[in-house]
Amino acid sequence: MPRRRYIQAINDALFEEMERNENVIVIGEDVELAIFGDTRGLYDRFGPNRIRNTPICEATMTGMALGATAAGFHVVLHMMFANFVYTGFDAIANQIAKMRLMTGGQIALPITIIAGYGGGGSNAAQHSDSAHPALMNLGGINVAMPSNSADAKGLLKTAIRSNNPSFLLEASARGGQMGDVPDGDHLVPFGKAAIAREGSDVTIVTVGSMVKPSLDAAKALSEEGIEAEVIDLRTVVPIDEAAILASLAKTGRLVVVDESRDRCGAGGYIAAIAADKGFASLKAPVKRVNIPNVAIPFAPIAEAAVLPDANKIAVAVRGIVSKVAA
Repeated sequence: MPRRRYIQAINDALFEEMERNENVIVIGEDVELAIFGDTRGLYDRFGPNRIRNTPICEATMTGMALGATAAGFHVVLHMMFANFVYTGFDAIANQIAKMRLMTGGQIALPITIIAGYGGGGSNAAQHSDSAHPALMNLGGINVAMPSNSADAKGLLKTAIRSNNPSFLLEASARGGQMGDVPDGDHLVPFGKAAIAREGSDVTIVTVGSMVKPSLDAAKALSEEGIEAEVIDLRTVVPIDEAAILASLAKTGRLVVVDESRDRCGAGGYIAAIAADKGFASLKAPVKRVNIPNVAIPFAPIAEAAVLPDANKIAVAVRGIVSKVAA
């Protein structure tokens, strides 16, 4: 089982899927130069007919992706940063998310959009957002948020082979993280969460960039006698409600950790699932650890102050465990 960096695993998936299906094309901002590293080598291998830079205009490139897909291509669109989703949102929200319904299923939409998200790199407010809550609200687009190299490769391959539009959101701060990747044609299904760590006292539900600090918090809490179960959702659309509720039934306590803002974030939706369908299992209030309703600062110290981390997660867990014990 080879060890690959997160960003290399994404690159491997692109190579394999383009070799597998000649209709897969990659377009986007500077995909020929591979600034992030995830498209490195593709232009040299597949040439300008399948790897092509687009104008630096997200409204244009999302429309191009839709048109190319309608013409029979399987499109991978690289938008670089998740903030750029906002400027390409018309085609995403009004067309890509709705076209299959509007045509009565006559048009398949095998579009995969890749974008890096999140803080931790001092990329400032316009390059550090986590856009998944907005995408979750559209009702027609799958959203994958891998936390490790194996899932990055497996989820991307699943997305590219799907006939439904999908986002693969790369955790920007995790691009260099190493991990084992299974040999062979490795795919990870959408809507199937992973138990990243087993525990009996409290459930931590998280995804993407927040899995590592959640595991770090769980390790520290274990030394205090608190065993936290960490659920890595892998995808937020579809979301694995069964995994959330099964863990909650075991532990009775829930902390949701998400790198999006407090107001209308993904964490609020997950908390609502617990309240609506798992209320009888709850022994304490649901707690959320997320970002306050502010823009992400540029200064490293200020940025760190607003991002969730292991210490903030541990504080939230201690709060509901001690409340029950008391």
